[in-house]
Amino acid sequence: MNAATGISPTITADNDALTRDFPLKPFAIRHRLSGHPLLTLPRIAELAAELPRDQIEYNSGDAAVSQDPDKVKGVDLDPVEIVNRIETAGAWMVLKRVETSPAYGALLRDALTSVARARGFASVEDAGFTGIEGFLFVSSPHSTTPFHMDAEDNFFVQIHGEKIFAIYDNRDGTIADDAQVEHSTVKHRNVPYHDSFGPRGTEFHLSGNDGCYVPYQWPHWVKTANSYSISLAITWKTKEVSRLNDLHRVNAMLRGLSLPQAAPGKHPALDGAKLAAYRTAAAMVAPLRGSQTMRRIIRRIVLGKNANYYLKKA
Repeated sequence: MNAATGISPTITADNDALTRDFPLKPFAIRHRLSGHPLLTLPRIAELAAELPRDQIEYNSGDAAVSQDPDKVKGVDLDPVEIVNRIETAGAWMVLKRVETSPAYGALLRDALTSVARARGFASVEDAGFTGIEGFLFVSSPHSTTPFHMDAEDNFFVQIHGEKIFAIYDNRDGTIADDAQVEHSTVKHRNVPYHDSFGPRGTEFHLSGNDGCYVPYQWPHWVKTANSYSISLAITWKTKEVSRLNDLHRVNAMLRGLSLPQAAPGKHPALDGAKLAAYRTAAAMVAPLRGSQTMRRIIRRIVLGKNANYYLKKA
């Protein structure tokens, strides 16, 4: 329990899902985060004012499940106005990397500690929860988050309002192939959706204190209901996920130089060499990332001219 708030951010799952299904399949979870003072609209508005602009993305919630990312509608409000007017703004917003704020970082760690202990581990490190990050979503009524994939594992918790969260099994690559997985990791997260995918989906109907586990790179779409929504994605990267993500990044960079690349795992020895070179270069660049301007420049150089798409209104 957090001594400052008196609220325990415990995450639990039914039917031993944390043992049986984790981390291979999605499952329902419950939590105790609804009503937490850090997850109210006034406090989220303060966070929106504090965060660097490149840690905030927002657009219209009027989107299709299979949304062309180049045709997303904008919202002519600043981030704080969107939070304060979320009931009528017609907007979808995500505040990224909220763990950079110490209070939110502690909340994420406390929540994952409850999962680690439920699985028999003494700490988040022992459980393999590394690279812990938080993504805080604020959405207007009747908003859609298009079909997409995320490059991390995720406990998604619903704080306020109702959502349908539909997750799809792509383990055989028939929804998104190797090229689409790389593109979603490096360029843009959206993936084309077809009605034929329907039988592969599992829908979770979420309200306050509900949630679900989303495995790495399982495609999903989300829709809000009649009220505004507050949700939190508590994410982490295992060593294997970090390795795959880095390989996707270096492959995309080499492909941009007209050098064809095999998907991770096809040539393990070559993967190791590419990974070592990429991580050496990344470590050299890391000190520059403290500047928002340099982050924009680095993203453009590494990921291409559209890498800063979400800053078009900045």
